[in-house]
Amino acid sequence: MFTGLIQAVGQVSAIERQESSAKLQIKSAEICAQIAQGDSVSVNGVCLTVTSFDSQSFEVDVMMQTLNLTSTGALGVGSPVNLELATRTQDRLGGHIVQGHVDGVAKVAGISADKEWTRMDIAVPAHLMKYVVAQGSICIEGVSLTVGELNDGLDQVSVWLIPETLAKTNLAAKKISDPLNVE
Repeated sequence: MFTGLIQAVGQVSAIERQESSAKLQIKSAEICAQIAQGDSVSVNGVCLTVTSFDSQSFEVDVMMQTLNLTSTGALGVGSPVNLELATRTQDRLGGHIVQGHVDGVAKVAGISADKEWTRMDIAVPAHLMKYVVAQGSICIEGVSLTVGELNDGLDQVSVWLIPETLAKTNLAAKKISDPLNVE
């Protein structure tokens, strides 16, 4: 279980594709200082298990189903990824409860920014729109966000990203049509 409050932005440093899975190596000294083998880590909102690590990077195995049903399959070497360690029972739940079980892949439909915030319009798979409510919580790429507006006719939600969110996540690097994990 996670909160959607990103602890670090790591970087995919290696991908080993196998017949029915892939092994990802993710560089993040900050996260590696706090993990153990077998720990759950949210990687762009996908709950994955640490299979090995050192002081600078950790590895996770990703099954074909996860590669096909999430944006994880679109990652390349150098891709920035949002990282969060599993929540401990004594931790504050500052975002919202996030399972790390992605419901679908959305796409960036629009981005507009001014000096105070950035609006991101997100095209959500139509079958998921019935679960989204205005001013409710949504998890995009592992980031806990509040739904600002719904556009049911276009199957889109709009979220406003404050400078803190843009500085501490990979959402600032997203472009139109980029895939986004949504829970």
